[in-house]
Amino acid sequence: MTIYTDDIRDTQSLKDLHGATWDAINPEYVARMRAQNRFRTGLDIARYTADIMRRDMAEYDADPSQYTQSLGVWHGFIGQQKLISIKKHLKSTKKRYLYLSGWMVAALRSEFGPLPDQSMHEKTAVPALIEELYTFLRQADARELDLLFTQLDRARAAGDETAAEFIQSQIDNHETHVVPIIADIDAGFGNPEATYLLAKKMIEAGACAIQIENQVSDEKQCGHQDGKVTVPHADFIAKINAVRYAFLELGVDNGIIVARTDSLGAGLTQKLAVSNEPGDLGDRYNSFLDVEEITEAELDDGDVVIRREGKLLRPKRLASNLYRFRPGTGEDRVVLDCITSLQNGADLLWIETEKPHIEQIAGMVDRIREVVPDAKLVYNNSPSFNWTLNFRQQAYDLLEAEGHDVSVYDRGNLMSSDYDDTDLARLADEKIRTFQRDGSARAGIFHHLITLPTYHTAALSTDDLAKGYFGDEGMLAYVRGVQRREIREGIATVKHQNMAGSDIGDNHKEYFAGEAALKAGGKNNTMNQFS
Repeated sequence: MTIYTDDIRDTQSLKDLHGATWDAINPEYVARMRAQNRFRTGLDIARYTADIMRRDMAEYDADPSQYTQSLGVWHGFIGQQKLISIKKHLKSTKKRYLYLSGWMVAALRSEFGPLPDQSMHEKTAVPALIEELYTFLRQADARELDLLFTQLDRARAAGDETAAEFIQSQIDNHETHVVPIIADIDAGFGNPEATYLLAKKMIEAGACAIQIENQVSDEKQCGHQDGKVTVPHADFIAKINAVRYAFLELGVDNGIIVARTDSLGAGLTQKLAVSNEPGDLGDRYNSFLDVEEITEAELDDGDVVIRREGKLLRPKRLASNLYRFRPGTGEDRVVLDCITSLQNGADLLWIETEKPHIEQIAGMVDRIREVVPDAKLVYNNSPSFNWTLNFRQQAYDLLEAEGHDVSVYDRGNLMSSDYDDTDLARLADEKIRTFQRDGSARAGIFHHLITLPTYHTAALSTDDLAKGYFGDEGMLAYVRGVQRREIREGIATVKHQNMAGSDIGDNHKEYFAGEAALKAGGKNNTMNQFS
């Protein structure tokens, strides 16, 4: 028996209890509607997807080639089309997730219009986008199953039992488009109570994994910009605890916390850490501060000092009342951040770096794994990196170290198209191609994501169309560049009415009204031109 046939049987039993008043109810239609609505609530989704991530994490621990991936999306339709494309081309959604970027929420989803990535957007926009994404993914399930139901009815009507049996097996083994979302809660949008309240809303919307960073909420900056300010470990641990309590309160016991450190590029802290004894966590955080040794006589009114090993140390304080870390301490602070987060409830790490360099990442992960052997990363394959320039420079350095003649290349101008057809460029592109595989094998990267890819693809495709349509190509720009490709490459959106649910609605009308249903998909529907 299958869930589908069980639902038919159970509905028939229920129908029998109600007698003639339920004569119009078709038990198979009920089974179909239930199959199309597998997930009743966001919490159902969060529990289901958390289990997926936990299994994927265990498989990665056993075999680092089993890494996972995602692309950042900013609208439910974009997320839906991504998953439809994955199923079409790769036949399975396994180990493919969605990433919800706070940057894109700020830039694209705020009621204030485009905003910088500084936690200024409405916090409610984040759970709203999670709910929207899962609404569209569930609709993708409903659409795909609806097409199978239509095929099943046609096979039955034609008396083709073999085809009907095959289609029924596809229905019974249907793979959902619903996948895990790693959702960005920025720096928590306030104090730990604010973090807890927002985390609950995100989990209720379906998030199984929440990413939180160790910046100060009210001074939060994009991870690839300057001016980042971190918080002492105790403050960050409190927010990790807040997220865990939110998961546990809602019964998502397997929820995943991704602890992100921005310390590599953060040179400032808002406050000194509380230290109760030498060598404790607060003392270690303060040990990275840029200080000057003074005598008691040199103390000025309003000075803040630290006593260490009998010496008075005055942290260098800026006019903004922020304190500066010593240059060159970034990697040490990252390692301490990561170990501390994992020892206090985090499940995965995110190290924000200034360039995509596997050995740099691996150097930090190796140190972390000396203390926490199964430590693993979510890594941002960021569009903020100039990938071409970075990897051509890495290729240049490698060739030079191996004794090759690199005199024909200008290391400072390697972005030039003059180098596109060179051995150096081909080596760089191959390193880019294998970056995810190599990073997962060498640097402990469990999950690779691109934060903002669909922001860029939307702009690029719109530019291509606008250039041609408003220029000499006119309508040909759309036909050749969009519609003809949709038809020939099997892009589902070419039948946009179907994509928006018109056929599902037609079938429901027939369920509800039988032959009296007024349906949109008749012979005069122009979508028939794409059959």
